[in-house]
Amino acid sequence: MDYSSKLNPVARDMKPSGIRKFFEIAATRKDCISLGVGEPDFVTPEKFSRAGINSILEGKTQYTANAGLIQLRRAISEYLDGFIGVHYDPASEIIVTVGASEGLDAAFRAICAPGDEILVPEPCFVCYAPLVSLTGATPVPVRCTIENEFKLDAAALEAAITPRTKAVVVAFPNNPTGGIMEKSDLEKIAPVILKHDLMVFSDEIYGELVYGGAKFTSIASLEGMRERTIVLSGFSKAFAMTGWRLGYICAPRPIMDVVYKIHQYAIMCAPTAAQYAALAALEVSMGDGFLEVSEMRAKYDERRRYLVDRLNALGLTCFEPRGAFYAFPCVASTGMDGEQFALALLDAKNVAVVPGSAFGDSGKDFVRISYAYSVDAIKTALDKIEEFLAELKK
Repeated sequence: MDYSSKLNPVARDMKPSGIRKFFEIAATRKDCISLGVGEPDFVTPEKFSRAGINSILEGKTQYTANAGLIQLRRAISEYLDGFIGVHYDPASEIIVTVGASEGLDAAFRAICAPGDEILVPEPCFVCYAPLVSLTGATPVPVRCTIENEFKLDAAALEAAITPRTKAVVVAFPNNPTGGIMEKSDLEKIAPVILKHDLMVFSDEIYGELVYGGAKFTSIASLEGMRERTIVLSGFSKAFAMTGWRLGYICAPRPIMDVVYKIHQYAIMCAPTAAQYAALAALEVSMGDGFLEVSEMRAKYDERRRYLVDRLNALGLTCFEPRGAFYAFPCVASTGMDGEQFALALLDAKNVAVVPGSAFGDSGKDFVRISYAYSVDAIKTALDKIEEFLAELKK
């Protein structure tokens, strides 16, 4: 059978994830040291896990409401009231999703249509452009530069807008760069968004993980922005719950009524046990001042400072990332682009990093290095990178 003619051409011709493609190679190598996976090395705190386990033992194994447990949606609403200063009605403006990724997919499908253009700042997480393409809309990259700490520049945003532009993705703290946009930065792009009546997809999955005295601000909290912003977040990163696959999406009711139908038909509801674990994560954290999250963030910060200082000392220019858990050093000084560097490093020293090109063409001279690993693992990998760089000079 000629399967090619039977398949959706957009999906058929879609490139596989640059991250996964690279690590399929790394996975075949014995004793490979990986600094590539964007996943906390911490185990989910026991109090959170215990709540999920207990829900199963107590027989809570049925479907929940399509939008998720109402008590979880109330907890999310209360949490966001305090964290970003924006209120969402638990009954009509919050849906619990299977990770933030499902929320992104549902949000794009609710807003995007054939003929639309969606602005996607680069470098960026690998899923935005493919998910937009699957809706029939066109993702349009907007280049963010190291000179501007990979922030979305108002002039670059304005220049990318056409009569077909419907929305922009705002994803800070950023994966892969670790860049952030504080309130003063967001206030520069908000007038452009308002002027052109754009929608905003605000990916806030790393919002709790900021460092160096920075403060996270949601663009939804700025004047005139709540009504046009879809907030997407979850429990994977800050709460060390990647495998639980629990996220949430928040937006005004007219948007959520459409998102709800997509979620209802595609998913039914997020896993019940994971919802109870997430509920405990919020209730425990709001009760103890986010002790577990704060302790993990402090360890990330220690690793961040060590990694960035060491990379710069090695001659791999790296601006200071103040969010998420990634560094994004430039490797152009080696005479290689990011993919060449990553493959050569893997071959010579059995150390895996991610080529920056996986996150868009604007990342081609960079590699992504995660510091969601122990200091010892980071030190060992950097020692090997130092050896690798020394050998290049011979």
